[in-house]
Amino acid sequence: MLLPMPRKPAPSDDQPAEEPHYHGHRERLRERFFTAGADSLSDYELLEMALFASLPRRDTKPLAKELLKKFGSFTEVIHAPVARLREVKGIGDASINQLKLLAAAASRAAKREIERKIALSSWNDVIDYCRSGMAFSDKEQFRLLFLDKRNQLIADETQQTGTVDHTPVYPREVIKRALELSATALILVHNHPSGDPTPSQADIQMTRAIIDIAAPLGISVHDHIIVGKNGHASLKGMKLI
Repeated sequence: MLLPMPRKPAPSDDQPAEEPHYHGHRERLRERFFTAGADSLSDYELLEMALFASLPRRDTKPLAKELLKKFGSFTEVIHAPVARLREVKGIGDASINQLKLLAAAASRAAKREIERKIALSSWNDVIDYCRSGMAFSDKEQFRLLFLDKRNQLIADETQQTGTVDHTPVYPREVIKRALELSATALILVHNHPSGDPTPSQADIQMTRAIIDIAAPLGISVHDHIIVGKNGHASLKGMKLI
């Protein structure tokens, strides 16, 4: 009597039928990252590595390239709105969490770099700090950097969050908060989700209103910086204040 041959169990996600072709590629990327450093990897390779943990049984290269095609750069990918990330086929909650963790780490590192300095002496550092936290947001935000007499950062606070193209700002509330913190100077920062950092007439008028209230109280407004993914604008640099 012939007995039926036992069926081979179907391969599961946890136990693929054969060694995936991308495993060797992952090891080579890791080795290059640790031996030659992050600068030796392109944006899509860094994204591949960032997605390893959330997609342990998938080739992450096609997804990394698709993300860059949609958003443009590594920085823009990790700061992209969650709703837009979900539009990319193959992106789930685990991958989004991984990308947002990188975004949070980048923003926190930039903030700590500024906070550890005795003074905000490098304008490039200030710009990098502001852009890392706001340039890729899909909603307009108005932030305040409160400084002491040595230009040391006392606090960095988001005062208002608005819509895609408008944030209400109340000059007296700005100055009230500066007095509460005993700040002697301010840097105003907001973003333009459109990407174009060109200041509007409303931006200029609001800044001048804050300056007019602050000056008699001994509080200086060093600048108003507008950031976007396409660059930044300084109202002081443009001689608008």
